[in-house]
Amino acid sequence: MAFITASWNPLGDAFYRKTDLYEMSWSLRDGLRDSLVAAAPYGGPIALLREPQRRSPSSRPQLEIYSASGGTIASFPWKSGPVVQLGWTVSDELLCIQEDGTVLIYDLFGSFKRHFSMGQEVVQSQVMEAKVFHSPYGTGIAIVTSSSRFTLATNIDDLKLRRLPEVPGLQGKPSCWVVLTQDRQTKVLLSNGPELFILDNTSCTVVCPPGLSPQDGNIVHMSVSFSYKYLALLTDSGHLWTGLSTLQEKLSDVDTKKTMAPKQMLWCRRPKSQQPSVVLMWDRLLLVVGVCNETIQYPIEDPCVLVGEMDGVRIISSSNQELLQEVPLVCQDIFKIASMAPGALLLEAHREYEKSSQKADEYLREIKEQSMLGEAVRQCVEAAGHEYDTNTQKSLMRAASFGKCFLTDFSPDQFVTTCRELRVLNAVRDSSVGLPLTHTQFKQLTLQVLIDRLVYRQFYPLAIEVCRYLKIPDYQGVSRVLKHWASCKVQQKDLTDDAIARAVCMKVGDSPGVSYSDIAAKAYECGRAELAIKLLDFEARSGEQVPLLLKMKRSQLALSKAVESGDTDLVYTVVSYLKNEMNRGDFFMTLRNQPVALSLYRQFCKLQEQETLKDLYNQDDDHQELANYYVTASYREKRLEGRLSLLQSAVDEYNKAKNEFAVKTTEDEMRLLRFQRKLDDEKGAGLLGLSLQVTMETLLSLGLHKQAEQLYKDFRVPDKRYWWLKLKSLAEKEEWDELEKFSKSKKSPIGYLAFVEVCIKCNNKYEAKKYVSKVTPEQKVKAHLAVG
Repeated sequence: MAFITASWNPLGDAFYRKTDLYEMSWSLRDGLRDSLVAAAPYGGPIALLREPQRRSPSSRPQLEIYSASGGTIASFPWKSGPVVQLGWTVSDELLCIQEDGTVLIYDLFGSFKRHFSMGQEVVQSQVMEAKVFHSPYGTGIAIVTSSSRFTLATNIDDLKLRRLPEVPGLQGKPSCWVVLTQDRQTKVLLSNGPELFILDNTSCTVVCPPGLSPQDGNIVHMSVSFSYKYLALLTDSGHLWTGLSTLQEKLSDVDTKKTMAPKQMLWCRRPKSQQPSVVLMWDRLLLVVGVCNETIQYPIEDPCVLVGEMDGVRIISSSNQELLQEVPLVCQDIFKIASMAPGALLLEAHREYEKSSQKADEYLREIKEQSMLGEAVRQCVEAAGHEYDTNTQKSLMRAASFGKCFLTDFSPDQFVTTCRELRVLNAVRDSSVGLPLTHTQFKQLTLQVLIDRLVYRQFYPLAIEVCRYLKIPDYQGVSRVLKHWASCKVQQKDLTDDAIARAVCMKVGDSPGVSYSDIAAKAYECGRAELAIKLLDFEARSGEQVPLLLKMKRSQLALSKAVESGDTDLVYTVVSYLKNEMNRGDFFMTLRNQPVALSLYRQFCKLQEQETLKDLYNQDDDHQELANYYVTASYREKRLEGRLSLLQSAVDEYNKAKNEFAVKTTEDEMRLLRFQRKLDDEKGAGLLGLSLQVTMETLLSLGLHKQAEQLYKDFRVPDKRYWWLKLKSLAEKEEWDELEKFSKSKKSPIGYLAFVEVCIKCNNKYEAKKYVSKVTPEQKVKAHLAVG
């Protein structure tokens, strides 16, 4: 325990410690001198631009990207304009802010993604200073120009530039300034000599922090905490004022006795911090100033860069990296010299147990007498999460496991969860990965984001192992990793299409949640169309295959896949696309090779595009269907001449199709139409368009028996049909004499029972009796029953 506390330094009621994270694996010839350095929080990557103001075309600055452990990720010469500031977005994209206000965005591997400008007026006045900040809205940028004007972008992914009001009396850039996020608003706090101003969207307001007087001197440095809750102001007389960022409450006022402005000043505090502090760095000194007015001094040998974290400060030099943080209270309770906390006693009991000493029982009895064994286990588990050294973690977790054995109703969930999380954290902290996350940062970052970061950095095997170890559902874990891996795999130019397709199929297989069409789309974006087609063959869902094939202009293949799927909606989608993209001749030829698609398109045309249907039949020389089309079209034609013309066209096509029956029927229809028109003109009968039977019924009802007789003969109407029509017509008109004459004109082909039944139906028994005697013997009984 004495060894663990050897690096602790007291600050008020708390302790601070420096934990070695890495021996940096980079080899920087001149260290961090004359370089712009930006390190992302949460153990993120480090960007380094040497001599950023160098403008010689023959000797360009080098932009280098490293992991947090110093492993090289990317390096390339900077060919654009002079850079004022580097920064990282929340998704680990590098922002390079130039003098002319242009912001260039690169991914983690140095590939250019996009750029935007901070406004036209910035181009003319140039950027003097810039800051990258993170807010609930995303990653933002604030700049101040040589004309002393501030421009702000709260979220670079939804760019809305805001030009803040002028600051009275400000010439050039302010002595210092920070960005504050308060009440869902982003503001700028700046100093001009001893005066403080807050700039928001509409106003510039002079503010005065409580307890800070103008006699303390000009404000030369300021810093806001990681959570934007606390603010620190340093004057040129060495006074350090700390308080809430709302400037409503003062925490402390410390005289550092340092009149030289520090290179960096950052807050160092953790959630539930006992003793928050401010870290100031000069060339050879690191000063930790607590709100308790006490300080800790650390000597510095090499130039360093400080990186603010939510629970401490990372100190990066050319040779190593350390984490400065307040020792968590639970760790203080366990490891503090002569501590009698339950966790400390349990840890000592376990050590004695490993030595086979009876003192282990004495320690356990003491904890049990206080009924604190459950609390002791909880303390050991919690403290293990805060420790970076794996041996210390093991000691604490073994002590917790030892204590659990003597508890009957203790829930193991926290113990198991911490064990798993520590194993994951230790894996990602390894220098080959370079993610020095603390347990507190991990909880804030969430497991899902950690996996995303591993995937983004292309640590696919580790990401998959983490997903499997923590039993994350496939669609959230392994499948998502495999999808990203496959998307990167298709971009490898040194492998053939067949090799990549086989590798992807072998690795991905039937993993749930992985869409081969998405992978194929990525291949197509990279200019590998043939590889995309090979990958689409593995896609089980045709609905996913077809849209990409259409995008790739592989219409024939898209149509085949749609037909194979059996999904008519999908076929219609492809056909509709082809119709718009191809000329009519090619379109029809394409459909001819796909009978199913052609049939569906014909069905569509019958309902929506009649003229197209005609062109289809012409293209296929389908005379039968074309004739049917003309017949159907004739019914929609109002004018007789047009109708006869269409029917004549139908006759011509039926002749070509050698359908004699259809020819005869259509010619009969034409004769009937002419006959109807003639009668309409002569008698005004309104017969045009009626069928043969209805025409005859109408003629009989109008008393035009000769004309009905003529139709009967001309169109060879069966005798039975004609007799029935005339019988019903005469009976309905009650022309009984005519009916009797008609019955005697010749032998009835429908018999005489029909006459009896029709007369009865018309309520005329007297007439019905006239025909009973003529009924055949086998039907006579029925006839007599009918007439009563």
